[in-house]
Amino acid sequence: MPYNVNHIHLKSKDPKITAEWFVKAFNVKIISETVRPVGDTFIITHTEGGLAINISSERTNETLGPADDDAHYGLEHFGFDTDDIEADIERLVSLGAVHKEGPLPQPDGRKIGFIGAPGGVRIELIQPAT
Repeated sequence: MPYNVNHIHLKSKDPKITAEWFVKAFNVKIISETVRPVGDTFIITHTEGGLAINISSERTNETLGPADDDAHYGLEHFGFDTDDIEADIERLVSLGAVHKEGPLPQPDGRKIGFIGAPGGVRIELIQPAT
């Protein structure tokens, strides 16, 4: 069996607001919202390509460390493809993201850039070579 990415899981102080931001920003669809027996609100969203982005709050008696949308060790970011990186950075900033870096031209002709999404999530945007 091949190893495919099953989902990405984000923790959020307010999962509903975070999920709604991803709906506006990246056209994800909210699939379900539940409160699990461990006490967290758990929202499943899917990208147009079918990747699940799960968003949940703290579980009962769980204390989380601060979010960090700067470069760091561990899972540092995930990326979305774009046809127009400049326009998407501008659009995402208008929705509450922080422009972190780029667009940066790459040797193969691609352009990449980074934003900080609400909740301290670092996201890379990738525009293919033209």
